Amino acid sequence: MSKDDQSPQFTDRFRSELLDLFLWRRDVRRFRRDPVAGEKVRHLIAVSTLAPSVGFSQPWRFVTVDDLARRAAIRSNFEACNADALKSQSGDRASLYARLKLEGLDEAPVHIAVFADRTTEYGHRLGRATMPETIEYSAVMAIHTMWLAARAEGLGLGWVSILDPARVTAVLDVPADWTFIAYLCLGYPVEEHDTPTLEREGWEARQDISDIIFQR
Repeated sequence: MSKDDQSPQFTDRFRSELLDLFLWRRDVRRFRRDPVAGEKVRHLIAVSTLAPSVGFSQPWRFVTVDDLARRAAIRSNFEACNADALKSQSGDRASLYARLKLEGLDEAPVHIAVFADRTTEYGHRLGRATMPETIEYSAVMAIHTMWLAARAEGLGLGWVSILDPARVTAVLDVPADWTFIAYLCLGYPVEEHDTPTLEREGWEARQDISDIIFQR
């Protein structure tokens, strides 16, 4: 039997369940405090590295943040950045912003910071001479892969983006030439939804597919 003959055959049921996975993947903000086994976290990180990367550079770097003092510093960073963001809103939008829960830093049992290493020699710089930012894009692909894998395991993942990247790099004591991509909260969600929180709260509506496809 050739290698090609061993390729998986995906069924209609699988495709339907895969669509359910996409639909029910949420940016989770409310977590139960139940612990997540370290082996499961390591498994999810391993799965995330199956994501594509430019030139097979594998530039993602994962930092599990367990130290309480470092977590407290990250929370302080978020609070300062969030206060500045609130000042940029006005009227009803400011009131709505103030009501939104935008992170799960206190409840989530697992914190993971993701960085991209532009200095990596893996991949021998193939494919990034004209678009070096594809290194960061590759790390984002790994995050999305982890997001789906976590949801399939009954776990929720939340991306905390209201942070000062330079401060995060300093707090976590990582190489200065790593690019901060995301701070992730991981744990078991309090509730399940098939629509984003911001859509449910009326912050924004989902765009119609006809508005985002262009023909040339």
